[in-house]
Amino acid sequence: MSWVVDICFLLVVSSSTLSALPLVINTWAFRKATDKAWQTLHSGSSALDAVEKGCQQCEIDQCDGSVGYGGSPDERGETTLDAMIMNGDTMEVGSVADLRRIKNAIGVARAVMEYSRHTLLVGESASLFAQNMGFISEDLETNTSLSIFANWLNKNCQPNFWQNVSPDPLESCGPYKPAPGVQKRERLPKIIIQNHDTIGMIVVDSFGHVAVGTSTNGATHKIAGRVGDSPIPGAGAYADSTAGGAAATGDGDIMMRFLPSYQAVEYMRTGMDPSLACGKVISRIKKYFPSFFGAIICANSTGSYGASCNRIPQLTQFSFMVYNSSVDGPVQNVVTCI
Repeated sequence: MSWVVDICFLLVVSSSTLSALPLVINTWAFRKATDKAWQTLHSGSSALDAVEKGCQQCEIDQCDGSVGYGGSPDERGETTLDAMIMNGDTMEVGSVADLRRIKNAIGVARAVMEYSRHTLLVGESASLFAQNMGFISEDLETNTSLSIFANWLNKNCQPNFWQNVSPDPLESCGPYKPAPGVQKRERLPKIIIQNHDTIGMIVVDSFGHVAVGTSTNGATHKIAGRVGDSPIPGAGAYADSTAGGAAATGDGDIMMRFLPSYQAVEYMRTGMDPSLACGKVISRIKKYFPSFFGAIICANSTGSYGASCNRIPQLTQFSFMVYNSSVDGPVQNVVTCI
């Protein structure tokens, strides 16, 4: 057996780096996505193009099984996709949620931005729009996703996202009905690193133009129709070329309530260091949900960047990728969670 590996440097960071443009930064150790975005940018394409191609690479690679087709089946066994893209120059946004039978979710999100006057399309209507725009309709389920679903059914549908319903969702499958009275149960994190990631990407070109994007197949065993933070502007990601960009990953049901990406960009608008901006956002959520699973990356329009994450037993450090003019390839960075 031959061992062929992609080699990248590992850098442990505790504060923002010096500015260097252009810049590609994305959540998790998704190296091929980082490289694809950089090469797209290096070829003369725009920051928006780079974000789209970088996120699409993760969809093709099925990064961690939590991006793209064939992963994270919902409680009906179906894989659905969420994605968003944002132009920090024009503040235009395109996003899709609960997208079915279309593999290139980030491409459909960009089509929403460019070929409609809307911002967000969802469900079957989003899929029909995509088909009309020339995207191929194909099955998103695979043997892997169907196996995950079958194993879940065999375990009495554990874990799931129901509460205060009958029959007891901690012991059995549905269909469920509202239970009389509110059942007080310990709040345990349902979305953790083992069942949910998102690629969130920020690209800043040589002139300070900022674009961001996200793509995910959501939370494993989610209730059908659930939409997390990824396709929501200001939650999953946000860009403003006058300040910077940010992208989040983790428990979107919690994080979307705080618009963390928007808040981080607004902190950077005041001149705040990107690492500090990321940290303040995480601390704000942590005040209300101390055990939430989540992280965020931040970059200002001059190329400084940082990241932060919430410390829980399942996540003590957070990895993210960086490629800028000061290095020869994608660099994996690690930040210690707070």
